[in-house]
Amino acid sequence: MHYFVTGATGFIGRFLVERLAAHKDAKIHVLVRESSRDKFEALVERLGDKGACLEAVSGDITAPGVISAADLKRLKGKIDQLYHLAAVYDMNMDDETADRFNIEGTRNVVQLANDLGGKLCLNHVSSVAVAGGNFVGTFTEKMFEEGQSTIHPYFRTKFMAEKIVREEARVPFRIYRPGTVVGDSTTGEIDKVDGPYYFFKTIQRLSTKVPKWVPLLGVDGGRVPIVPVDYVVDALDAISHKDGLDGQCFHLLQSPGPTVGELMSVLFEAAHGPEFASTLSLPTLPPLMRRASAKLTGVIPESMKHSISKTIGIPVSVLAYITNRAVFDDRNTRAALKGTKIHCPDIHDYADKLWAFWEHFLDNDYHPSKHTMHRLQGQVVLITGASSGIGFVTAKKLAAAGAKVILVARTREKLEDTQHIIQANGGEAYVYPCDLTDLDAIDVMAAAVLKDFGHVDVLVNNAGRSIRRAVAESYDRFHDFQRTMQLNYFGAIRLIMALLPSMVHRKQGQIINISSIGVLANAARFSAYVASKSALDAFTRCLSAEVRAQGIHTTAIYMPLVRTPMIAPTKIYSYIPTKSPDDAADTVIRAILEKPKSIATPLGTMASISYALWPKVNDYVLSKGFQLFPSSSAARGAKEKNKDKAQPKPTLEQVVFANVFKGEHW
Repeated sequence: MHYFVTGATGFIGRFLVERLAAHKDAKIHVLVRESSRDKFEALVERLGDKGACLEAVSGDITAPGVISAADLKRLKGKIDQLYHLAAVYDMNMDDETADRFNIEGTRNVVQLANDLGGKLCLNHVSSVAVAGGNFVGTFTEKMFEEGQSTIHPYFRTKFMAEKIVREEARVPFRIYRPGTVVGDSTTGEIDKVDGPYYFFKTIQRLSTKVPKWVPLLGVDGGRVPIVPVDYVVDALDAISHKDGLDGQCFHLLQSPGPTVGELMSVLFEAAHGPEFASTLSLPTLPPLMRRASAKLTGVIPESMKHSISKTIGIPVSVLAYITNRAVFDDRNTRAALKGTKIHCPDIHDYADKLWAFWEHFLDNDYHPSKHTMHRLQGQVVLITGASSGIGFVTAKKLAAAGAKVILVARTREKLEDTQHIIQANGGEAYVYPCDLTDLDAIDVMAAAVLKDFGHVDVLVNNAGRSIRRAVAESYDRFHDFQRTMQLNYFGAIRLIMALLPSMVHRKQGQIINISSIGVLANAARFSAYVASKSALDAFTRCLSAEVRAQGIHTTAIYMPLVRTPMIAPTKIYSYIPTKSPDDAADTVIRAILEKPKSIATPLGTMASISYALWPKVNDYVLSKGFQLFPSSSAARGAKEKNKDKAQPKPTLEQVVFANVFKGEHW
């Protein structure tokens, strides 16, 4: 079967082409602008062996005819399915751009479909935006011209594009109206911040600043027509190959969609943030007020709209979802998909995938100062544990400030993901996989780094293993102490000793060890972890006196509890105040810039002083915490594993205690 796809290198297009390539004897003709040849090559590479079924066809939807006369002659009568996905989706777009791509571009593609003729079916990807921004009630798949307001350039041009297909196509056609498309429901993959993603940064900040036990009041709002990209392409693929559906329209979305309040609640849950105690319902404006509001929005100068958008970090039009009162039914789509086992997943089932992908790949909101960039430009910084948590965020920020970042961790694939993210944002990163529990492997890795770079300016010993288990629960687990010491102590000093000679030779360098507040406070249940960090601490204090005169600085960062994958297994930590990886990375950068002997929170410093002056008082406080916060089921043993499957909510006493001793490990 022969396919022709516009917009194939876009977000939905890449997924659709991958589905089409799975069909037997598929031949996919991809419309490619000359400036997008590299994107086509990336698409071919993405498909691997199946990429051989792709053929680039030079052209541009904004040009009359779209493709050359020679290509038209060659493909005439041979195309079975034409998928039109190429469009501009930007809620801040101007009218001229919207008209050129979404209206004239669609008109040109419809004419191309007419010219290709034969048995071709035109599959036009429209949008639920055709309903406008102020429609109230149920918008069905049979509805189109309902007198709705389409003042916004995106709403207007998507409406006009669909109108062109309906009125000007002389070949069979089918229309698809996706809702707000988000990432893949299994991987979370998406290529840019859009739609609900505009709220992710605010959710992240609130989740790290507001304790989970603090109930929030949300806004119920309208229903969000959300849909994961994999459902869109699965449905598009299945429906386009089914007989007897020409001339029909299909809504592709979760039905019923979540309200704004429900969506915010599930996203806060994915971010390990506070819960919503209740939501506030906003009243529906009368028709006269809605029309007046739409007209007022239409006369606001574009410069003012952009200014408002920049201030709040969200396109003004996106805020319309808060009061949206349109509900989209998808009965026709469900009927067309009957028997295919294709259905739209609920946002509750994949929100965590969306959040994880965004936080890992798209959360790059860091703008270093000129001073920071001047100090870090060209610095060679080696970070262990660079594929997740503190190390991952630190690597991104250092690279953004101009440092050459050497990424070290055990898994090459995860390091290459980090490298790709850094390079995509203009940074410089290099991958050196290494098992840091293997001392010989550390020597080999360090030698390779020194051969390639000649030196390391800053070593950040961040990789670590943490075990939360009481000594009484560890009688038969001596290996816990061995494994923790092997990585946190022996691995770290082996790397220090491998890099130190070059630092001594150059008479400059810095060693930063990510230690723990537990070292200062003697945290109960963390004897294995704290002992290993304390050993590294003692070694480095001794080393510091030996190398200070040679221009080498050492810094210990006594990190409080940080929300990283390392603490995820301890469920009660969801309710305990923690530092964000973002804040932790800022602390590491401050250590590089200021080169202090140590960095600790006020609580950590106070704990260290109190233990020296009033050890019995210190023990009393720690003992109280030990009793208040129980061991996990895993720590207690296999027989206990089924006792606390549910998320344990803290008592008032636990909440007060955790906030008084904020950042401590319990």
